[in-house]
Amino acid sequence: MTEREYNECVNTYADNVYRFILKNLRHEEDARDVVQTTFEKMWIHREEIDTQKSKSYLFTVAYRQMIDHIRKVKRIQLKEEFNENTRIQNQPASNIKKILNEALNRLSETQRSLVLLKDYEGYSYEEIGQITGLSESQVKVYLHRARTQLKNFLVSPENVI
Repeated sequence: MTEREYNECVNTYADNVYRFILKNLRHEEDARDVVQTTFEKMWIHREEIDTQKSKSYLFTVAYRQMIDHIRKVKRIQLKEEFNENTRIQNQPASNIKKILNEALNRLSETQRSLVLLKDYEGYSYEEIGQITGLSESQVKVYLHRARTQLKNFLVSPENVI
């Protein structure tokens, strides 16, 4: 797709894509953002796009961008709701922290590091392997053993949260 063909595509389909996204999102600013991102992606990949299929490409990318946007908004809303609604009853938070810290302290240094990197920091198995110098399969095995040990400690009658 040439630059001229890209500009013709923008002129021809911009309103249609915008209306499609706006009807689904029902928010003008969000719809504009999604459409702009869609055309940006089309510009980046213009050399790979067949001009005859540009409309199909545009609507496919716009739809996927819209789905990504909806998921992002839901995550933010759920996170805000979770923060507002999470109040631990019956036991003070300091007691829970104490039990969790005690459970983590019972793990070996390697297991504790793996649990913290995966569950607290959100690294992938591959990234943890690179950080720790372990293979991906070793990370999985050690992490499984650490989680089993944590579970056994946390569900024991004297430590039930």
